Amino acid sequence: MTGLSNGASALNKVKFTKLFINGEFVDSVSGKTFETIDPRTGDVIARISEGDKEDIDIAVKAARHAFDFGPWPRMSGAARGKILLKWVELIEEHAEELATLDAIDAGKLYHMCKNVEVPSAANTLRYYAGAADKIHGEVLKMSREFHAYTLLEPVGVVGHITPWNFPNTMFYIKVAPSLAAGCTMVIKPAEQTPLSALYNAHLAKLAGIPDGVLNVVTGFGPTAGAALSSHMDVDKVSFTGSTQTGREIMQAAAKSNLKQVSLELGGKSPLIIFDDADVDKAAELALIGILYNKGEVCVASSRVFVQEGIYDEFEKKLVEKAKAWVVGDPFDPKVQQGPQVDKEQFEKVLSYIEHGKREGATLLTGGKTVGNKGYFIEPTIFSDIKDEMIIAQDEIFGPVMALKKFKTIEEAIKSANNTKYGLAAGIVTKNLDTANTVSRSIRAGTIWINCYFAFGDDVPFGGYKMSGFGKDHGLEALHKYLQVKSVVTPLYNSPWL
Repeated sequence: MTGLSNGASALNKVKFTKLFINGEFVDSVSGKTFETIDPRTGDVIARISEGDKEDIDIAVKAARHAFDFGPWPRMSGAARGKILLKWVELIEEHAEELATLDAIDAGKLYHMCKNVEVPSAANTLRYYAGAADKIHGEVLKMSREFHAYTLLEPVGVVGHITPWNFPNTMFYIKVAPSLAAGCTMVIKPAEQTPLSALYNAHLAKLAGIPDGVLNVVTGFGPTAGAALSSHMDVDKVSFTGSTQTGREIMQAAAKSNLKQVSLELGGKSPLIIFDDADVDKAAELALIGILYNKGEVCVASSRVFVQEGIYDEFEKKLVEKAKAWVVGDPFDPKVQQGPQVDKEQFEKVLSYIEHGKREGATLLTGGKTVGNKGYFIEPTIFSDIKDEMIIAQDEIFGPVMALKKFKTIEEAIKSANNTKYGLAAGIVTKNLDTANTVSRSIRAGTIWINCYFAFGDDVPFGGYKMSGFGKDHGLEALHKYLQVKSVVTPLYNSPWL
């Protein structure tokens, strides 16, 4: 493990710690605050205003007024797009600050945030800025003497609840399409990682987003999150996080005003590697698939199935690569893996490693903590996995891989589908027939062939089964923040129907 930097310059980047409501940074009504922790050390970074039900009420009231009476939903799409493009410029200007905040708050690699994730967030906003003036209904040719057309109208006030693993990325994946659609919103970022959301609210104000359109209430899920999900004046909730929390949000939506819900939930994604694969490339893909962002990825390739003809060679190369993986300070450019997000997640991952040992899986490498402070865990690979093992069924959300040998394509498909989740899957093969058969047989929302983590703003992303419903990315994401209105008027003496 490489040594930790003192982080002093990083901590100077923390400028915003209060709630952002109606265009202003304000204290919570209760005056309460909570600590946000640096997972590199376990030290407190800052104290953040703790919003709860009263603060959510104030934020929703601001968003409702901005939707019912403000300019944002009434602007042309081109005018909204122009403001969003100004915001894109501000993201790019402040990439260093945004990357720093996610590195110290979430333990993410600084260089990956600055060079990949922040530019990707800017591109997401740019994509939907370009879509804002392309929201069109249809003219319908009715079979009776009526003229009909549809309008696409913004759904209204949206509650966004974002996860802690990609704070900056997920902020824009949710905010960008809903703003392009003309919605107003309240964002409740994960309590573990509130810093970049507050900084992004500041940039939104600078870009010219009208007051009340975008509000950020930091706080905890059982209080602020629950209040947002059950609020009678919120028209839709978009949530990314655990399946259990998603279930609670659906219940709250049903019991309140039957608000629309979209959920991107857990995953236990399979990566299936066939005998004809390039073993070295396949091992690299499998390792990145589970270790990127220290395994805190909903689509991490946490179950790897390898055909028996190359299994032994694959296992050897995989273990070699895992042992060479560099764990340490996320500000060090040589480091490949930072700390888990917080103590709770750290302990959860370690408990799953103990489950794996108890259940009889073979620990090939890793399984231990790294260093004497912070929340660092070695890359961990188990083999001799059975499908019913806890480590093969539960979403661990850490650097822990379950490795299994298979003989036939039918066996691989059966094991891949033996999960309650269905978020993503990977296939490594040179055979087109194999790729086509497997990609159509796996029940998951995204299938990657000879690649992994190949996301794009123009490619819809979302789950099957208990991985949720509703799509992020693509025009499908824009349309989930729009409602279809049909307008019908009589035709008189028309020569044509």
